[in-house]
Amino acid sequence: MKKEKFHIEYVFDKVSKRSLWNHLTTPPGLSSWFADEVEVKDDTCIFSWNKTKEEAKVTYMKPYICVRYQWADEEENVYFEFRIHTIELTGAVALEITDFAEPSEKMDAISLWDSQVDELKRTLGV
Repeated sequence: MKKEKFHIEYVFDKVSKRSLWNHLTTPPGLSSWFADEVEVKDDTCIFSWNKTKEEAKVTYMKPYICVRYQWADEEENVYFEFRIHTIELTGAVALEITDFAEPSEKMDAISLWDSQVDELKRTLGV
């Protein structure tokens, strides 16, 4: 079954773009909320959870705005992306996540992102 793209957005009050960016792109930042351990070799990240390792390549990066990762074992047009922007009305920082899931697994994927982002907010002190 073909995976479908979805977007979810999370609002972070009182968080700097720089701090959020570091948590989305650096091994210490990513290992604080996304994976148990993260290694970077050139433009490839190796994410570890328990004894499972997954590789993802950084396919696009615009500093402090957007980073896109593509899993090594996925089709070319399937990726996950973090995009940072400021909400003009409130000045709060927002994180938009783009990901792909099979239709029957979309709600599970959103639930997983919700719990991961809760952990990210905790590590950022929000």
